[in-house]
This record gives sequence, structure tokens and C-alpha cells, in this order.
Amino acid sequence: MKVLVAGGAGYIGSHAVRTLVKAGHNVTILDDLSHGHRSAVERATSGLGKTAEFVDGNVADRDAVTRLLRDRGIEAVMHFAAYIEVGESVQDPEKYYRNNFCGSLSLLQSMREASVSKLVFSSTAAVYGNPLSTPIIEDQPHAPINPYGKSKMMVELAIEDFASAYGLGYAILRYFNVAGASPDGVIGEAHEPESHLIPRILEAASGQTDAIGIYGTDYPTRDGTCVRDYIHVEDLVNAHVLALEHIRPRTGTAYNLGSEQGFTVREVIETCGRVTGRNIQVVEKPRRAGDPPVLIASSAKIREQLGWQRQYPDLEAIVRHAWNWHQAGSALRKPV
Repeated sequence: MKVLVAGGAGYIGSHAVRTLVKAGHNVTILDDLSHGHRSAVERATSGLGKTAEFVDGNVADRDAVTRLLRDRGIEAVMHFAAYIEVGESVQDPEKYYRNNFCGSLSLLQSMREASVSKLVFSSTAAVYGNPLSTPIIEDQPHAPINPYGKSKMMVELAIEDFASAYGLGYAILRYFNVAGASPDGVIGEAHEPESHLIPRILEAASGQTDAIGIYGTDYPTRDGTCVRDYIHVEDLVNAHVLALEHIRPRTGTAYNLGSEQGFTVREVIETCGRVTGRNIQVVEKPRRAGDPPVLIASSAKIREQLGWQRQYPDLEAIVRHAWNWHQAGSALRKPV
């Protein structure tokens, strides 16, 4: 299948590119490199004997994207191109609505004009807000509490309407906390600046930073810190390819993707300490706006309907692969 991966130079996108190429798909990457890295594109297909063609561009450029879809005979789109920082979305909501929602709407319009009828959309557990119960199932009410989650929910609604009106087939994948790196150490997480918990802890473990901050110690959880569900990036992108292969016209559904286990921030720090053998300094800080106390997935739906299974269910495996990537050296981690 000829697949366009929007945001394919980013952390999750580059892993998806590698998995798609391994599965025999013909891949084109669309990325403006505002957050992605050209080096990730190059490493994603290294050693595979195949390449993915890179196009420098933005999903919001409707005319250019429509031409790209037509010229390359694209049959399906995986859409990862979004801003993802909750705190930043609270401070600058316009940026998130413009990029995440307006950009996605433009991409949907381009797909319609080019008769591309399959979409896998990268969504988020943030659409649930403070869940009514855990583990979270897909039909829980959507009540996002930050602009990031709201922008993703708006895209989901647009996708559903495009399916009903224009025949789009889709899969919406709602992530919980994605972490880890490819087990072979070829690609991994390299945000600038880094804001995700596990790589920030590993920076503290390696001495790149003095300590790791814990934002909020008075949540109603077993140790007062937020509880999150962590999924290995390889398991996540395997679910994308599986979902793509099951898409049918004029219909679609949403799937949660998580480990179905919850770990507090302190427990994640302790796990990183065990894996690295390092003493990790902690600094307690006030809560951040927009952080729910507990987010844990139920992934039963995708397991039962598509047969998805996790290869790396343990938090220690996730941390170990991330640590191996981190330890591989600045030449690998540094964006190019």
C-alpha cells in the first residue's frame, strides 16, 4: 500500500515509518521539521534495504498536499503531525487549535479532493479529561480539560463526519504515555527541549540535568503523584499498521492504546533508578495546570477486534530500551 506518513520525522512517526517499510508498504514522509528530525528519517530505514521518500511540507498547505497525494498515488494516510505539550497548550491555545485542528481539517480536505479514503489518526487519552472510572474504555464521555485534548477531540469529530458524508474509512488511536526506543537502538526519542517523563528522568540519571521535577505530590493516588499508563513505542506503531490493514470504507472506530497498568511518577523514577543503576535526585514542585490525577487504559477493544498483542508489556523493558538509546551517544540522540 502507498502510505503518506504526516509527521514521519518525529518520534512516533519515524517508528511508524520503519514498521511500515518492514511490512512492505511504499512510504512517503511529509514533515516540516518544526519538531521532527531529518536524521530520524534517515535512520528509520537504515539497514532495511528500502527507503521512504521525504517531502518537506506542512499538512496545512492544502494545494501542495493534494498534489502530493495525487502525484504519488497515495492510498492511505497516517497522521502524526501535531503539537503535543499539555502545558504549552494551556499557555498558547491558539497555536494548538490552528495546528492540530485547522491543519488536520486541511489534510482531510486534501484527502477528499485526491480520493484518498483511508486514515489512521494519532489521538490521545487527553480527550477523556478526568475519567469517570479506570481503566478507561473508549465509550467514556469526552471531557478534555486542556486545549491539547480539545484540539484532538475536534479532529476526531471531523473525521467521523467525513466518514459519514464522504466515505472516509478510519481508525482513531488514543495513546496513553508512549516511551521507549527501537530495541535495536536505531531510533528513539529526541525532543528539543525534552518534556516527557522517562527521557527527562534518564537525563537526570546520566548527569545531563541535576534532578527530575515531580509536579504535584498531593494527588489522590497511592503516593500523591500522578498515575500514568506507559506503552512501548514499538507496540504502539504495530497497532497502527494493524489498524491500517483493517480499515474499510465509510466506517471506522477508536481504540485505546496502553499497557493497562498504572505507575505513579515516583514508581517510574524508581524503575529508572533500578535499570540505570544510578541515584536520581528529585525536586518536588507545584501541580501543572491540566494534569488529571490518573489515566489508565483499557486496550481490550483492539485486542479483541484486531488481535493486537504487546511485545513489551513491562515498564522495565520500556525504560531499558530508552536507556540503551540514551547511552548510545550524543551523535545518535542529537537532532540533525
